[in-house]
Amino acid sequence: MRAVTVIPGVADSLALDENYPEPAAEEGAVLVEAVAVGICGTDHEIIAGHYGEAPPGERRLVIGHESLGRVLEDPTGALQPGDLVAGVVRHPDPVPCTNCAVGEWDMCRNGRYTEHGIKALPGFARERWRVRPTFAVPLDPALSDVGVLLEPTSVVAKAWDHIERIGHRAEWQPQSVLVTGAGPIGLLAALLASQRGLSVHVLDLATDGPKPELVHALGATYHSVPVNDLDFEPDVVVECTGAPTVVLDVMCKAAPTGIVCLAGVSSGGRTIDFDAGALNRALVLENNVVFGSVNANRRHWELAAEALARADRHWLSTLISRRLPVSRYQEAYQPGPDDIKVVLDFAV
Repeated sequence: MRAVTVIPGVADSLALDENYPEPAAEEGAVLVEAVAVGICGTDHEIIAGHYGEAPPGERRLVIGHESLGRVLEDPTGALQPGDLVAGVVRHPDPVPCTNCAVGEWDMCRNGRYTEHGIKALPGFARERWRVRPTFAVPLDPALSDVGVLLEPTSVVAKAWDHIERIGHRAEWQPQSVLVTGAGPIGLLAALLASQRGLSVHVLDLATDGPKPELVHALGATYHSVPVNDLDFEPDVVVECTGAPTVVLDVMCKAAPTGIVCLAGVSSGGRTIDFDAGALNRALVLENNVVFGSVNANRRHWELAAEALARADRHWLSTLISRRLPVSRYQEAYQPGPDDIKVVLDFAV
């Protein structure tokens, strides 16, 4: 079968293997036929050789962690042939740590987790893949065109789950949320905020293209000014850019008792002259919370599936900038200037 692979740590080793072996039974009882794979910045960084880890004893890694497929067989009976599913990316470590032992593998404490298409597990950019029933998340059949968005939605579903848990440390009635960055994660974070009835603001550098329209379609307000120029203090911030100056600015901008969720990953290596003492004073005196969030566990995947099922299908489909067949994989993995989400289509 066909599979898109890389040699981890070797830049530009992306290749289409026409004779990749069928998934081993040890990978899981549920056999799935791939429908689509979403492409994100993590894939680009793996292709650039920045990180990635092949399965034990193998040289190449099948990439792709944003999956959508249809069940071919499940002898356990948990799923039926034809069911639309996505595969959970992260698996618990073998020890396991205290969190992995209770299904909270997104909060792994010892770093021995594995991840499809990223770390020691083959990814989903192959025509067929297997998972255990626990790691196969069913979707509404109506999401066949947009269900590939489930993985990034699970990331923001976790972010909102943790925001709300923190918020309920006291009487909490948030009114406004600021999302910084209008990429897929930011737009999906804004979608989940709008589903919560909040006043949603999205900030991004783009002044034209699809992003402002997508934000307005949610009933949200779009901003393309510096954080410090905003004329309100948000109760919640979901920071999705990872840009150091933006990260620091939103920490200072949050309202008293505000919550700042950092969902973007910074590249590091940049020094900024910043008054850390003033930030500390503001955080302490205003009872603010800043926390980081990444990945998701099964509960968050299920919350994400519910959120997508409630969302407007046309709006979701507009997030997908390009769909390309597997034969055009090289083009698919080349980022375009107006891309939001690019999808590699295995169904054509």
